[in-house]
Amino acid sequence: MSVVRNIAAIAKGMSITFGEIFQPTQVENYPDGKGPMRGAKFEQRFRGAHVLQRDENGLEKCVACFLCAAACPANCIFIEAAENTEENRISSSERYAKVYNIDYNRCIFCGYCVEACPTDAITHGHGFELASLNATNLVMRKEDMLLPVSAIAAAK
Repeated sequence: MSVVRNIAAIAKGMSITFGEIFQPTQVENYPDGKGPMRGAKFEQRFRGAHVLQRDENGLEKCVACFLCAAACPANCIFIEAAENTEENRISSSERYAKVYNIDYNRCIFCGYCVEACPTDAITHGHGFELASLNATNLVMRKEDMLLPVSAIAAAK
């Protein structure tokens, strides 16, 4: 009896499959579709590529405290600190991140780095097109993640 039930289930599944073969294909047309972001719809809590923020004066918010690197379970954040000078002011504090790298080969987008940051210097943006055939392209440097100064001026 179970053999007859199995054959009936397979026949029912195949009838659905054959019925769908002759229906027109429905696609979303991803890159050029509707919506403000070319078809992409972001949820409020979406965790995309990281963004290093600037303060209202255009200085970097990162003070190189290493809390984000310590909180990262994947150990994908690398930071080198340097001292600010009066002539060359990078951030508003004594130190700044001379080197700030995130290895997206290892990043699990958990958000612990964002939560650990006391100055809100690192946030998740809406960048989601991170795929690459070359693994070295997935190491994002400070220059790749830093918010442009023009974005601060436009926000004012």
